[in-house]
Amino acid sequence: MKPRHTVSIDDETSAELNALAAKPGVSKTAIMRDAIRHYIRYRGAHALDESLRIRLDRLSDGNNLIRRDVDILIESLASFVRLYLTFNAHTPIPDKATQAVAHARYEKFVEQVGRQVAGRKRSLGTKGEGETDEQRI
Repeated sequence: MKPRHTVSIDDETSAELNALAAKPGVSKTAIMRDAIRHYIRYRGAHALDESLRIRLDRLSDGNNLIRRDVDILIESLASFVRLYLTFNAHTPIPDKATQAVAHARYEKFVEQVGRQVAGRKRSLGTKGEGETDEQRI
């Protein structure tokens, strides 16, 4: 035996329900049953989707920050190695002039890494079209 439910609806909705049920082969019970099933299935799914979407957005934002930080670290290491191998020859005992040159090189290094990260250029990886190793240094 099917359980019985009593439902109260406003006049406008009742008129729309009567108009739909006036078609042959359609009953008010079938229309309401389908509407309730649809509401229950999709409302629950939307609530779950919304809570998962919020969590996934947070994870995605965190992942993007980590990726950015790793890109900066990789770019810094690649630039450092290139600069070290390019400029570092046997250096005399550090004096004030040598320390000043080292400081200037470090400042240039930081500026270059900033430019490359901001411009999405990479020291490692594939070369752009028409780009040679000399242009990348």
